[in-house]
Amino acid sequence: MKLTGISDEAGTPIETQIRAHKELGWDTIEARFLSVGEFEKGSIHEIPEAAFALAAAKLKDAGVSVYAVGSTIGNWAHSIEDPFSITEAEIERCIDRMGKLGSKCVRIMSYAILQDADKRDLLEQHAAERFKRVREIVKRFSDAGIVVVHENCMNYGGMGPDYAREMIAEVSGMKWVFDTGNPVFNRDRNKPEPQPMQDAWEMYQVIKPHIAHVHVKDAIWHEENAHCEYTYPGKGHGRVRDILKDLSDNGYDGYISIEPHVSAVFHDADAADVDPDQKAREQFESYVRYGRELQDLISTL
Repeated sequence: MKLTGISDEAGTPIETQIRAHKELGWDTIEARFLSVGEFEKGSIHEIPEAAFALAAAKLKDAGVSVYAVGSTIGNWAHSIEDPFSITEAEIERCIDRMGKLGSKCVRIMSYAILQDADKRDLLEQHAAERFKRVREIVKRFSDAGIVVVHENCMNYGGMGPDYAREMIAEVSGMKWVFDTGNPVFNRDRNKPEPQPMQDAWEMYQVIKPHIAHVHVKDAIWHEENAHCEYTYPGKGHGRVRDILKDLSDNGYDGYISIEPHVSAVFHDADAADVDPDQKAREQFESYVRYGRELQDLISTL
């Protein structure tokens, strides 16, 4: 097992991301969002070319490579009802940037879950269109020599074990990135109302034969107030220790990316209410601590 991290969780500036990984003794990152110089924060495949060139130079000078790109392609912010041309443009930019970085693994999803105004899932989820688009996404990246990994997150393929099975059956040969924490706060849409949260071990067993990458986060779900409490690895309900031990026992030798969420929740609007300097310190310190605690956990498997 090799360790890396979704580096924007350490902080937005690329310099901060590099510093956190250097402190952990890691020479790779999983790149997602970043800021550099006077340029605004953005996805590594969507920031202006000048910003990308500057960030790439800083990574090269620091001796840090980009193992994987956590793209926005088909993620929870993208609707299956949007034109596919949006995705196609993202793919083109992402392939170009990954080629310049020498990165060979890209995270995708299968578009947001369609809901009504009351946040209830719609019956029509346009499954056939999702499968068609994901097959095309996989083909285009594969033709460029890049491995596509689909994440069990807030998207169609992450709605429950049967949805994952369906995605696996419909998109032949696609690999997966299994996130240990995502089942903790995602309803199992295979179950009748009131739908419980997913079981991390059950979801893992479905995806296990297709895993090419792993994200580690951990959490405890509090049903009484619908609150997700993010924890350090092995201290929540994500079955982190059990899953990592099973991966180790079965010879998994790929990368594991930390995605702590302990002090920084990537898509949490409330995070903007925290004092920026305090937030930056907490993000960096908790990220480094998270990496060290995961190293300690793995050493005891």
